[in-house]
Amino acid sequence: MKDVKEQHHGRSQGKPYRRPRKDPVRILAFEALRAVAERDAYANLVLPGLLRAAEEEAVRKGERFDRRDAALATELVYGTLRRQGTYDAVIAACVDRPLREVDPPVLDVLSLGAHQLLGTRIPSHAAVSATVELARVVLGDGRARFVNAVLRKVAARDLTEWLGEVAPPWDEDPEDHLAVVHSHPRWVVSALWDALGGDRAGIEDLLAADNERPEVTLVARPGRATPAEIEESLPAGAVLPGRWSPYALRLAEGGDPAAVDAVREGRAGVQDEGSQLVALALAAAPLDGPDRRWLDGCAGPGGKAALLAALAAGRGAELVAAEKQPHRARLVARALSGNPGPHQVVVADGTRPAWAPGSFDRVLVDVPCSGLGALRRRPEARWRRRPEDLAAFAPLQRALLTEALNAVRVGGVVAYATCSPHLAETRAVVEDVLDSPNAPAATPIDARPLLPALPHLGSGPDIQLWPHLHSTDAMYLALLRRTA
Repeated sequence: MKDVKEQHHGRSQGKPYRRPRKDPVRILAFEALRAVAERDAYANLVLPGLLRAAEEEAVRKGERFDRRDAALATELVYGTLRRQGTYDAVIAACVDRPLREVDPPVLDVLSLGAHQLLGTRIPSHAAVSATVELARVVLGDGRARFVNAVLRKVAARDLTEWLGEVAPPWDEDPEDHLAVVHSHPRWVVSALWDALGGDRAGIEDLLAADNERPEVTLVARPGRATPAEIEESLPAGAVLPGRWSPYALRLAEGGDPAAVDAVREGRAGVQDEGSQLVALALAAAPLDGPDRRWLDGCAGPGGKAALLAALAAGRGAELVAAEKQPHRARLVARALSGNPGPHQVVVADGTRPAWAPGSFDRVLVDVPCSGLGALRRRPEARWRRRPEDLAAFAPLQRALLTEALNAVRVGGVVAYATCSPHLAETRAVVEDVLDSPNAPAATPIDARPLLPALPHLGSGPDIQLWPHLHSTDAMYLALLRRTA
């Protein structure tokens, strides 16, 4: 393949200069990718603000920026981030230097173009033309010529043909093959495969699920709203029932949770069903003796705490929601505002408890982790995390679980949860704490009977949810009863 070199020279001789056409959708997508790369921002946090600003600017100018524009911008951002590894391999085959020597803004524009060519139904000529115009606006004419030359090479083949060229054969290196085809770092592929413990079909289904757009799931908070009430308040077909949680609703494609009255009023919230199931399992665990005080030891930003508080209120129990970071504690307080039962939000470090030992009957610790279970929602996390990050989380995870066992009374129940299927963050943590002489004695509870509708829960006693099997984030849950 003929090499393509980045050009920096000025305008071509003899041709009148034409100002580049500004496309607000693609400019917005580029700005989002730059924020993710430069500021370590998360797309799901930065994109809504950019969309609002684009809509306001369009109104100011008397132009239009409608739902279709927002949908295209969202697809360009998330699609590019999800398939970044694949597109990097394709682009690398079309340039004459290592990608690390291509300026990051140029690479972002190329990736946006590659996604339009290989991951959408946008016609090739339109994808190239629109991306070159974007390059002229944000990079200048010289680099736009480089973008044009590279994208014309990318456009010469479809995705299947490119994968046949740039992905190592399965027989030679199955993990690297999966990494390129499904756009995950090799170490993540290896870790997920170990956790899944399955065959080739299972790991391919999981990696493919990570690259699908997740549904928006709502939780109707008990005592404040019901799924039926929410459904009746919306147009027909706007929501679908949840799959597993009795409090869940799924928004139809393109649905906006901000348009749901119950969400705006705090009677419902946006919450993945996996997170709902963790709270429901803890609340359903059998308990001897009193059931008056519950603790969420890592409560921010408040989704599980709000559901637990509502469930506790139905039994006359109190929830204490603890969060170390003050700004996240404020989010928890906002999520719990309006809860009908007794509750309190405290700024406290779960590894240095602000409560006496044995103070609670039920305790949840949803510990900080790598986030590898939520790659559908935060695709950039797969490129941001490194294997060494797990070693940094490990002491904190063990300390939080140990103190959770100290916080619960003898006979009480602790739920250890994490949004990661990595074995180093799940079973290894639980086993180490159960074996530790520094932790109170405890025994595992089989969590599977507490969620009887769910299939594919393995041999227990813990539970690992999967995007491809349960259409949830890959939440992990272990229930432990303190015995001494």
